[in-house]
Amino acid sequence: MKLLVTGGAGYIGSHVVMDCCDAGHDVVVYDDLSLGFRENVDPRATFIQGSTLDRERLLSLCRTGQFGGVIHLAAWKAAGESMLNPGKYLRNNLNGTYTLLDVILATGIPYFVFSSTAAVYGFPEYLPIDENHPTKPINYYGYTKLAIEKNLHWLDELSGLRFAALRYFNAAGYDVKHRIHCKERNPANLLPIVMEVASGKREFFEVFGNDYDTSDGTGVRDYIHVNDLASAHVQALNRLESSNKSLMVNLATGEGYSVLEVVKMAEEISGAAVPYKVVDRRPGDPDKLVAVSNRANELLHWKPQYSDLRTLLSSMWPLYQQNTRLKGV
Repeated sequence: MKLLVTGGAGYIGSHVVMDCCDAGHDVVVYDDLSLGFRENVDPRATFIQGSTLDRERLLSLCRTGQFGGVIHLAAWKAAGESMLNPGKYLRNNLNGTYTLLDVILATGIPYFVFSSTAAVYGFPEYLPIDENHPTKPINYYGYTKLAIEKNLHWLDELSGLRFAALRYFNAAGYDVKHRIHCKERNPANLLPIVMEVASGKREFFEVFGNDYDTSDGTGVRDYIHVNDLASAHVQALNRLESSNKSLMVNLATGEGYSVLEVVKMAEEISGAAVPYKVVDRRPGDPDKLVAVSNRANELLHWKPQYSDLRTLLSSMWPLYQQNTRLKGV
C-alpha cells in the first residue's frame, strides 16, 4: 500500500516509517522538521518537507499520490506546555489534523491511523486503565487528542473513513537495530532525562516526591518501547484493511516501573552515577499509572516485545553515550 506518514521524521514517526518500509509499503513522509530530523527518515521512504496547515500543498499531494492510507503523527506533545501555550496546540494539533482530514475526505483516502495518547484518560479512577475508562483529560494536549478522536467517530459514520486511534502510554527507547542516528529534541519524559544525567549532559534531575504509595515511594509508570509502538501501527493498518471497521486501543504493557527502579537500571547499564534531588510532588501526579492492552492483543494480535526496562534503557544508551565520549567522561 502507498502510505502518507505525517510527522514521519519525528521520534515515533521515524520508527513507524521503518516498520512500514519493512512491511513492504511505499511510504511518503511529510514533516515540517520542527521536531524531527531528516537523517532519521528511512532511505527507502520519500521525504517531503511541509506543514499539515498547508491545505493546498496537502491537497495537491493527496490528489496525485494515490495513497491507500494515512498515518498521522504530526503533533506537539508536551502536556505542560499545552497549558501555558494552548494556541500552539490549537493550531498544530487541532487545526493541522482537521486540515489533513478535510483533504483525506476530499481525495477519498479510506484508512487513517491516528497517534492518540493516554492523556485522554486524565487522573486514573481505577487501575489498570482499559479502554472503558472515563476520558477526562487534565491538560489541553490530552483534550486535543480526545477532540480529534470524537471527530473521527463522526467521520466514520458520515463518510465511511475507517480509523484506528492508538492511545500510547509513555513511549521510550530507540530502535533495537540501532538505525536511528539523532535523539529526540527537548525530551520531557523520565527515561531520556535520566540518560542525559548518566551521559553528563545534566548534573542531576528532580524526583517529584518520594512519599507515594509504591514500593519505594516514587511514582510508577507504564513504559512502552517505541519499536513496539511502531509495530502496532502496521498491524492497525492491516486490521483496517481486512475488517473495514474502525478501532481504538491502548498501547501499554500492564506493568510499571518506579523512578528509582529506572535510576538503578540506568546506572547498571551506563556504569555512571545518576544523581537526583527529591522535590515536592507535582499537582495531579498519581501514585501509579499502568494500563492493559487486551483489545490490541485481541484485534491486532499485538504484544510488546521490547518494553522491559533493561531493553528500553539499553536501546537508548548508545545514542546518549556519544555525549559521554565527547565530554571524556
